[in-house]
Amino acid sequence: MASPVLAQQQPAISAEAISADTRTLADDSFLGRAPGTAGEQLTIDWLVQRLQSLGLEPAGPDGSWTQVVPLVRTQLVDGNLSIVTRAGERQLARPDDIYVSTVHPVDHLRIDQAPIIFVGHGVTAPEQDWDDFKGVDVRGKVVVFLVNDPDFSAAEGEDAFGRFGGTRMTYYGRWTYKFEEAARRGAIAALIVHDTPGAGYGWDTVKAPAGENYDIVRPKPNDRVLLQGWLSGQAAVDLFAASGLDLDVMRRAARSRAFQPVELTGQRFSAQMSVAQSRVESRNVLARIAGATRPGEVVIYGAHWDAYGVGAPAEDGTTVRAGANDDALGVAGLLEIARLIKAGPPLARTVAFGFWTAEERGLLGSEYFAASAVIPSETIVANVTLDIMNTGGPSRDVMLVGHGQNELEQDLARAAAAQGRRVTPETLPERGLFYRADHFPLARRGVPTLLFMQISGAPDLVEGGREAGEAWLAGYMRCYHQTCDRWTPDLDWRGVEQDVALAYTVGTGIANSDRWPEWSPTSEFARLRPPR
Repeated sequence: MASPVLAQQQPAISAEAISADTRTLADDSFLGRAPGTAGEQLTIDWLVQRLQSLGLEPAGPDGSWTQVVPLVRTQLVDGNLSIVTRAGERQLARPDDIYVSTVHPVDHLRIDQAPIIFVGHGVTAPEQDWDDFKGVDVRGKVVVFLVNDPDFSAAEGEDAFGRFGGTRMTYYGRWTYKFEEAARRGAIAALIVHDTPGAGYGWDTVKAPAGENYDIVRPKPNDRVLLQGWLSGQAAVDLFAASGLDLDVMRRAARSRAFQPVELTGQRFSAQMSVAQSRVESRNVLARIAGATRPGEVVIYGAHWDAYGVGAPAEDGTTVRAGANDDALGVAGLLEIARLIKAGPPLARTVAFGFWTAEERGLLGSEYFAASAVIPSETIVANVTLDIMNTGGPSRDVMLVGHGQNELEQDLARAAAAQGRRVTPETLPERGLFYRADHFPLARRGVPTLLFMQISGAPDLVEGGREAGEAWLAGYMRCYHQTCDRWTPDLDWRGVEQDVALAYTVGTGIANSDRWPEWSPTSEFARLRPPR
């Protein structure tokens, strides 16, 4: 039992309320909460009603509850993907061999026998004296990348060893960076070679969107590659072998600064596909509790409301990908934090709540918000984001994503110690989670962030220790982005209580002070916000 002093320090989190809100949002009636669907309208209406009932104020443009996020939705309907060789045409089967999508708002796309070129990890990092492209012209070509960073699998003595993040993925290892770099260089298509350790998830997760993609409506949509996606590991082995290349040998070569791009000779890539495209006006939901003495300074909590909607039937016949933990639970946690703050004494600073759309489509809602200056980034003191939490039971630790980034980590450590817990740096840094959640667009604009995302490592559970935590995490990852990520009576909310309490304590501690947390001098974001 906690001492009276510690008990007074801990907020009275209602696990029942969090469970009930999660259950509602993850119900099949919400149709998996995909942007631009009837499920979105149900979600937005429900969220606004809940926020009104809690007594919050709207924080969107012109005093509204929502911010319109203009999106283009595309889906590859049918067509043909193939490798053309002198011996004939070899089909690439979707989704077993290849997963592709487009963000171009077109009705048809065509690639006619484009050269294929392997560009290692596709990294251009002058600060590390690393360039995988070596000036090779890839305009109009299909570029093939390895997943993650050059040093992910590097051994001591190899050039890449320890040069980037080691097993901790940097932004260079993210698929978003690779596609962006391919587009900057004029490639017509970009394909990443999948492997589960390097990606941090299996092929079932890669193919879950079923050829669907979203993007923010852009003035120049053609600034993106026409076709982007992944090759399965075996399909990549076969592709390289058909040009007389050993993929394992190429992997080793790509860990050297001397690596040169290699064309897959004798092979050309062709695609003819129909595209269903539409414009979608999706919405972020924004709310606030005004600060008493420093209302122009803002601490913002965030979570994404969207999931993957309705898809192909799973083995049990279910089609709704309900996203209970990812991220209905994060939304429910934010609502509970809002309830507690509203019920307590006024805080010095304004506390805002962002419920983001299209996270699963590339952090699009939070990116649009961060770029729009509805709440200017220079007024945002800090951000706390909830995205996938521990439903395995109470734990002795809390996982820290992005160890060494900013001073909020010290706030987290103090709050955890008050619970009798410790902070553990993420044990699965190869997953690159610091670059994969809705805090990232704010971090890129200099706002110190703290992310709660439990798939960064197995919790040290009070009942069963790390071994039990690993079993919980493995079980959850089998349902990651799948139809089985659902609310069930078997979920254990005690660990959720712990972590929501931590998020509350860290955020309100900053909101009730005049302190501006700083980035660590070694963080890649430190230069974006000078110390105050």
